[in-house]
Amino acid sequence: MSDCLFCRIASGELPAELVYEDDDVLAFRDIHPKAPTHVLLIPRRHVPTLADAEDPALLALLMQRVQYVADEVLGLAAGYRVVINVREGGGQEVFHLHIHILGGKKMPF
Repeated sequence: MSDCLFCRIASGELPAELVYEDDDVLAFRDIHPKAPTHVLLIPRRHVPTLADAEDPALLALLMQRVQYVADEVLGLAAGYRVVINVREGGGQEVFHLHIHILGGKKMPF
């Protein structure tokens, strides 16, 4: 989708500070971090929200990549938080499914 910010990042049209990428997903640093480590993981394929994600294999893949990126790439052995905002009422600002990986400090409730 040419007007989707994250599709444009995934295609290389817009720059991002990448921390991981493969054929299916991309992970990059959030430009407005809420923790010392704040990375967004997205599917390359456009899916607007978690509520639109009908492919169980994609959801499983995303969770596997979250674990790999957090543990192996970011070194968040002490722990991390995973957040998915869904739709505007849930705080979603970019309508391309994305998963926040936050760490580097003890996360408050």
